[in-house]
Amino acid sequence: MIDKYLLAPYYVVLKLRDRRYSRPGHKFQYAEKPTLCIGNVTVGGTGKTPHVELVLRLLQESPEWSGRNLAVLSRGYKRDSTGFQQVVATGSASVAGDEPLQIKKKFPEVTVAVDKNRVEGCDLLAHPEKLKNRKVAKKCWNREFPAADYIVLDDAFQYLKLKTNKTVVLMDWNRPVHKDMLLPLGRLRDLPQRLFDADVLIITKCPAGLEEAEKVRVVEELGFTEYEPSACEATNPQGRRQLIFFTTVRYGQPAGVYTTAEPRYTYAKKAILVSGIASDAPLRAWLSDTYKIIRRFGFPDHHRYAWKDISRIQAAVDQTPTAAVITTEKDAQRLLDFTGMPESLMQRLFYIPITAEFLSDEERERFKEFVVNV
Repeated sequence: MIDKYLLAPYYVVLKLRDRRYSRPGHKFQYAEKPTLCIGNVTVGGTGKTPHVELVLRLLQESPEWSGRNLAVLSRGYKRDSTGFQQVVATGSASVAGDEPLQIKKKFPEVTVAVDKNRVEGCDLLAHPEKLKNRKVAKKCWNREFPAADYIVLDDAFQYLKLKTNKTVVLMDWNRPVHKDMLLPLGRLRDLPQRLFDADVLIITKCPAGLEEAEKVRVVEELGFTEYEPSACEATNPQGRRQLIFFTTVRYGQPAGVYTTAEPRYTYAKKAILVSGIASDAPLRAWLSDTYKIIRRFGFPDHHRYAWKDISRIQAAVDQTPTAAVITTEKDAQRLLDFTGMPESLMQRLFYIPITAEFLSDEERERFKEFVVNV
């Protein structure tokens, strides 16, 4: 009874919102260029950024989009800047947000921008010349970029004012939505049935050796029927055929956060883990195969590092001077914003690159076909 009482206001707001945007005759706004949205129904932790990067790689390797002007539009969560901003690789996470900055550094040839107003952001990406006349340009520091041919929207599934050409929703294998609850008692930011509104459902962070029987079980538990693994699709409760894919996480070798990082520390047997993400449990499990994690500093998602945090990490290093300090790719962007980082930390501070990969080549090719043909 208490649970229902707490959740009722949020549930009602979400239902009213969905009813407003699904009623007959409602006029959506469309972007002028092809758009693909990647989002989720939970609060972080599903792997949106690695999947945005996955989409970019697929587009770049396709004959249809290779050499074309690709763009990514994000909100830029917890950034200090306002309005529309183009992200530059030499910029800071405080201006762009950690995830957009990470994407830009890995894909320097892709235009990456942040704007809370996705309709405005898509319009400016398609028509950068408008920045010369609009008031929003007064706060935009980097205005030169080519007009976008294809726009990938990061975390815009709840932005219902904009109707995208294609939608992809992610769900963490370790936290299925049918076993979760709405905020504040759970991690659901949206109604779980909104999974069925997307064109594609990707179940992320799956075990690498996932058996087909386990795929069938999860798909059926979510409410799908007539699942065909070879075709990567099933019938959802709305009676519509929906594509379903499974991906896993691949971690790369440690890379220095700073150019002065000493590679010899990556061969240490002990590590100090620093993370400010939704969940670092998978990373901890992976690191444990190589390192003994002697200290772990866990911070909230998108945490902005302050001197008190760095001093605690430095104290741990002083106690175990041979240990490497390992962090996530996202945290690396925010740590670089910290001024006055001790040289001893700069030398032993490394991040672990992360990528999302499909469990089979067949799934990869089927999804690539979906992404390319807009």
